[in-house]
Amino acid sequence: MIVMEYILTINPGSTSTKVAIFKGEENVLQNDLSHSTEDLDNFEEITDQYDYRKEIILNWLKDEGYTLKDFKAVVGRGGLLKPMPSGTYEVTDEMVRDLKIGIQGKHASNLGGLLAKAIGDQVDIPSFIVDPVAVDEFEDVARISGMPDIKRKSLLHALNIKAIAHRVADEKETTVDALNMVIAHLGGGISVVPLKKGRMIDANNANEMGPFSPERGGGLPVGDIMRMCYSGDYTMKTLKPKLRGKSGLVAYTGTNDVREVLEMIKNGDQEAKLALDAMSYQIAKEIGKMATVLKGKIDAIVLTGGVAYSDYVTDYIKEYIGFIAEVIVKPGEDEMIALNEGALRVLEGPEVVKIYENEVK
Repeated sequence: MIVMEYILTINPGSTSTKVAIFKGEENVLQNDLSHSTEDLDNFEEITDQYDYRKEIILNWLKDEGYTLKDFKAVVGRGGLLKPMPSGTYEVTDEMVRDLKIGIQGKHASNLGGLLAKAIGDQVDIPSFIVDPVAVDEFEDVARISGMPDIKRKSLLHALNIKAIAHRVADEKETTVDALNMVIAHLGGGISVVPLKKGRMIDANNANEMGPFSPERGGGLPVGDIMRMCYSGDYTMKTLKPKLRGKSGLVAYTGTNDVREVLEMIKNGDQEAKLALDAMSYQIAKEIGKMATVLKGKIDAIVLTGGVAYSDYVTDYIKEYIGFIAEVIVKPGEDEMIALNEGALRVLEGPEVVKIYENEVK
């Protein structure tokens, strides 16, 4: 008798594919399967890498002594799909089609669902994605930008934010749909999200709005940006990486690593201190703004993501927002655990798996 007891999680990145094997909640094995630039250069589109990455995953499983019959499900990182509610989704044919064409953009995460389904189908086990970047639970009023030509979009760190929300609810011995929270994901990009009874009803777009981050400019003065665009000094190709990758903390200090900035401050660098204080200040302001969305009825404010490991940053933020609600710090971001938790919630309850084509907006 074959006992299928493991879950395989897959998280494709631009130059590697993270894989992990879970037994229940236990991470029994994990690896970061790297891909050389030479190999990736052979593919014109990201989704063309599908067969290449699948074979690398299958070979890794074989080398580690596992067969596909050992698994009861495969779950991949969700990609840039159509706007959709939060949850764990079965990978359907329509989802596969949208992942392949890049319905909201081309990104390595689009491979997550494709790889999960291809591997799962080989032994007829379910394949899922969990809380992709495209999760959209905005209330209609949050979509209005101030210019009819532009609609505010829900693009945020949904996977980690939802996973942290579930963990906080578990610690409080309740469920996410019984709580109001503001969760701030502090990483290379920053998402500050009000959760109303578990729904992410608003957010700053981490690429274009909100506080500046270690490597992004955040909500910059639009008039000055417009003048830069027409100055003749920039093109779309040169300005885009300046705004996303070369702005924020790295532009002021030369590094996007908060640990290095703290070392600079320790050595007396006052400009580095001002930059880090300013980032923390802007995060606190954004949290305060999102608190108004919940009309001040907040059970907890949660700080998560890699930057939340810094007591300097979290203590600074707490000084400004501590009067609003309890502040909980949950540093780090473990996407593999979050993917596994999403699969377990539908395999063992209490959630029901969602079907993409029934839920998209």
